Amino acid sequence: MRKKKLPFWKRIIRFLTGVVLLMVLSIVLSDGVVEYRTQGKLYHSLEAVPYNKVGLLLGTSKYSSTGKNLFYLGRIKAAVELFDSGKIDYILISGDNSTKYYNEPKQFREDLIKLGIPSSRIVLDFAGFRTLDSVIRAKEVFLEDKITVISQQFHAERAVFIADAKGIEAIGYCAEDIEGTRGMMVKVRERLARVQMIWDLLIGTTPKFYGDPIPIG
Repeated sequence: MRKKKLPFWKRIIRFLTGVVLLMVLSIVLSDGVVEYRTQGKLYHSLEAVPYNKVGLLLGTSKYSSTGKNLFYLGRIKAAVELFDSGKIDYILISGDNSTKYYNEPKQFREDLIKLGIPSSRIVLDFAGFRTLDSVIRAKEVFLEDKITVISQQFHAERAVFIADAKGIEAIGYCAEDIEGTRGMMVKVRERLARVQMIWDLLIGTTPKFYGDPIPIG
């Protein structure tokens, strides 16, 4: 006896259910893999974090829709702490510079100098359009295979995971996290970003730009 064909709307519901389940599974697996592979490589204590010559400061906008971006302020503070305590000698600022009106590395540099970081110890990477680009360029362009990633924990975990996949010895120094609605929204996006990152690593996605080598120090 031939099996009765399901109505079209039921097939659509079944298909959509499968897609949703696949997405949830991808998020759970990618999140678990990142957290497992980065265990012991993330530091909250300034005293405990090991020395590396270069700290990779990951860019973000200085302002949000509600005013000063607290993620930005946290990363600035963390970078200054590392430098002033002798845990790093140079700060490599990697961020988006896609238009002349938006320049993350330049903004970070100006604020770091105001806080006492010598300009000679700041290096700018204007082609850090994505975290993947920033991490890979730290090795391929700036010739650093040992780095301290500076960002909030959820972001530093992803960067350290990428570094490990690309043969870079990386640790993360966690900037102050953000609580509340904004912090929650960013962390939700982070879960999706981890799925995209795993896919990028599997298919061998490369940075948008490379360029001539720029040794630091």
